[in-house]
Amino acid sequence: MERVSLTDLEPSEAADGVNLALMAGTDSMNVQHFEIEPGAVVEEHSHPNEQTGFLYEGELTFVSDGEEVVCGPGDSYAIPGDQPHAAENRGDETVRGVDIFSPSRENPNWQSD
Repeated sequence: MERVSLTDLEPSEAADGVNLALMAGTDSMNVQHFEIEPGAVVEEHSHPNEQTGFLYEGELTFVSDGEEVVCGPGDSYAIPGDQPHAAENRGDETVRGVDIFSPSRENPNWQSD
């Protein structure tokens, strides 16, 4: 068994104001911590992995198929594999949360799959 603490993470900048760090992973899934600064945008993308997540700080607006879904602290979400989606921090505080990908992403830091 492996234990990983938030203080042990080494985030990488996936886009301006978007920082990601692998928390834990196996062949079947991985958990990734993220921080998205105010005004930062995760451009539309897709991946074959199912993605679920949980926010514990801030508010994040997801955009998919022309629909906007706003998630705040205590909210979780699920994005099917291969569904194009984007996310924007339109608020004044940093968004913090975790994503779980299944199966594991080849590159859990979003640098390129």
